[in-house]
Amino acid sequence: MKSIINKLSKQRGSASLFVVIFAALLITTIVVSFVRIMVNDQQQATATDLAQSAYDSAQAGVEDSKRALLWYQTVCSIGTATECANAKAVISSSECNLAVKSLEGVVPSTDGAEIKVQTKVAGSDTLNQAYTCTKIEVDTLDFVGSISNSESKIIPLISDFPFNTVQVEWFNMKDLTSSTSTGVTFGPANMPLSNPWTTASANKPPIMRTQIVQSNKSAGFTLGEFDASNSTSNAKSNTLFLYPRDTGINSFSMSSDVRRSPDGPTAIRCSGAVSSGGFLCTARLTVSSSATYDSLLRLTTLYGKANFRVKLYNGASQVKFSGVQPSIDSTGRANDLYKRVQTRVEMDDSSFAYPEAAVDVTGNFCKNFFVTDVASESITSCTP
Repeated sequence: MKSIINKLSKQRGSASLFVVIFAALLITTIVVSFVRIMVNDQQQATATDLAQSAYDSAQAGVEDSKRALLWYQTVCSIGTATECANAKAVISSSECNLAVKSLEGVVPSTDGAEIKVQTKVAGSDTLNQAYTCTKIEVDTLDFVGSISNSESKIIPLISDFPFNTVQVEWFNMKDLTSSTSTGVTFGPANMPLSNPWTTASANKPPIMRTQIVQSNKSAGFTLGEFDASNSTSNAKSNTLFLYPRDTGINSFSMSSDVRRSPDGPTAIRCSGAVSSGGFLCTARLTVSSSATYDSLLRLTTLYGKANFRVKLYNGASQVKFSGVQPSIDSTGRANDLYKRVQTRVEMDDSSFAYPEAAVDVTGNFCKNFFVTDVASESITSCTP
């Protein structure tokens, strides 16, 4: 009887030991899992912080590059042609950071060619931020941008070589209103009196109002010449309404002007689907040679928004824009993590502002004209 009791006691002791061991293993597993989750979250937070800091460093390089472009613009506006050419050679250099090294307050790091953007605070430089390489391309192969519905964009057509063709492209993947399909629809063959965009399905490209204004570089001209139909005038202003269709042509002469013709919108052949990185509609516009004329391009989207791209050609050869929309390439660093930023900067001509319109309204427009010497007879309200 006694041996049986001892045997049962040993069995109960073994069971308790196993329970303690399994409980300890379970608690250890839970603790290790929580610690691992905490470590992963901390690493992810650190990486996110470094990524944002590296991006901020790259943006600092972009801002310093903008200052370099302003310096270049100032030199060209008040200096000689030789000084302007020398300044352009500096900021267009293929050497990293050469464009910004001469700017006031920009000090290259003693560690190499990179430029620090954060100094040590209280002996700590945890993020160790710098931009390692910034480059500026003053002359670019195209001009890119976006236009909201019924808004305009005025582009100076300034090139490094004479051109006689302007290529306008618009509507890409970013303009699709339907995320499930890249297919597009078009309006009817003939533009109806009612707006076909109000009941249209998704992904319909807008009409592009394209106006090219040219003035003779050496000969004088009057404002009235912009409304003249004479192609030999010293000033020209020609407008086309490019109506997206699945049939039509892509090459047009800007010698005609829809303002003086009853033809209405011009059908332009667009592709049936937007390709990745490409544009749906492309129009090649033949203009008078830029060797004789200064040129401006005004683009206006009707019945929708659109991203666009403009290129210049001399025959079949592409011509670069000169100082119109420089490209900035900046790489930033935070510790051992890098971020690269590429952006475009428009070089506005501060000496001449391009007006959007004489009058721009979103609702009704009303004008009253009267002559009186009695104050009480003046009209203070207007109902169109």
